[in-house]
Amino acid sequence: MQMKPTIEYPDFEKIDLRIGQVVAATSPEWSNKLLEFRVDFGPEIGLKTILSGIKAWYQPEDFIGNYYVFVVNLAERKMGEGVSQGMMIMSDEAEKPVPFAISQKVSAGSIVR
Repeated sequence: MQMKPTIEYPDFEKIDLRIGQVVAATSPEWSNKLLEFRVDFGPEIGLKTILSGIKAWYQPEDFIGNYYVFVVNLAERKMGEGVSQGMMIMSDEAEKPVPFAISQKVSAGSIVR
């Protein structure tokens, strides 16, 4: 994949990256591609629903209780019968996408810089 165009720092600054803890995860019956996560972003943001098209590679239980990097200020997007309120950040590897899991204890809602 070719590198995307260069952006200025103020454009990057608009993206709100936060650490979230997946508190619930399901495989919606209405989708063959999506997993649905309930993610805790701490007291400032609270809970959000995040949908991700990774059902072919992962089970919901792979995520519960774990912390990941998310974009929390992305406009809501209708995906199938659900609505996603953000995006989980992943590496787009050839074999399967790889979520950016946090290996050390951090607070839900922590800002990623």
